[in-house]
Amino acid sequence: MSGTTGAGPEVPGIVCAFAVTRTPPDAAALAAARGHEEGGPLRLVRAGGLCLVVQDVPAALFDQEALTERLNRPGDLERCARAHHRGVEAAAGRGPVVPLPMATLYRGDPTAARAVTDRREALEALLDRLRDRTEWAVKVHAAEAPPEPAAEAGAQAGAQAGAGAGAGGRAYLSRVSARRRDRQGAHDRALAEAEAVDAELRRYAVAATRHRPQSERLTGHRAPQLLNVAYLVEDARRAAFTGALARIAAARRPAVRIDASGPWIPYSFARWDEDPRSGPEAPAAPDREEVRS
Repeated sequence: MSGTTGAGPEVPGIVCAFAVTRTPPDAAALAAARGHEEGGPLRLVRAGGLCLVVQDVPAALFDQEALTERLNRPGDLERCARAHHRGVEAAAGRGPVVPLPMATLYRGDPTAARAVTDRREALEALLDRLRDRTEWAVKVHAAEAPPEPAAEAGAQAGAQAGAGAGAGGRAYLSRVSARRRDRQGAHDRALAEAEAVDAELRRYAVAATRHRPQSERLTGHRAPQLLNVAYLVEDARRAAFTGALARIAAARRPAVRIDASGPWIPYSFARWDEDPRSGPEAPAAPDREEVRS
């Protein structure tokens, strides 16, 4: 823990927190794990019957101004995200964990421990819920990409130009309208198939949550992403869930393309600022002294 020298008051260092667990990871495994490259070794902060996996990090790189600047740079953002995931994985070595949001920072161990003890009851319930369960991610894309904007604009301009050409113009407008109906019909069929995939997979999951579909820039595909769903699956039902995925992949679904991955630590179902027993009316997260906004 960093502090001032001389007669001045001690200044608490900045602590980056990764995850909460009630089953402390193996000491050797924790020592071997890497968090942020700029920080010290991963360690535990005890908070009653719970443990917080943390890392001491330098204020020059992790105070509010510096961190905001770094997270606005794609390369630094990716490095921070990977470091955070490594810390969460280290915490999950022996049992369920509640991953904290990336760059959860406190000024000193007492502040970090107080944030956990203030929410201990909700965290205990959440750890019970996540025991022996993992997350699976399924993304459903349309099989075909929509026409390029330039091509669509050209078709509309041609339709407008042909509108004054009598029967030929009317025929052209009719073809443009038919193409538009075909595109809408293809989109509707793709959505229906995507919803059918989701309905089938939910039969084998404890819970499911929909995330916002990712943009083409993130997916690398021109075809739009229709569904981005996370499923919480009992370890005992993993074979049934993966079997359903295999059947879906083997079935002919010409309107969509399906990507699945897992098992993952259940980030999507580990919101420590939501009481798992109370749903949307749960109280807000406890105040914590964060370095970032």
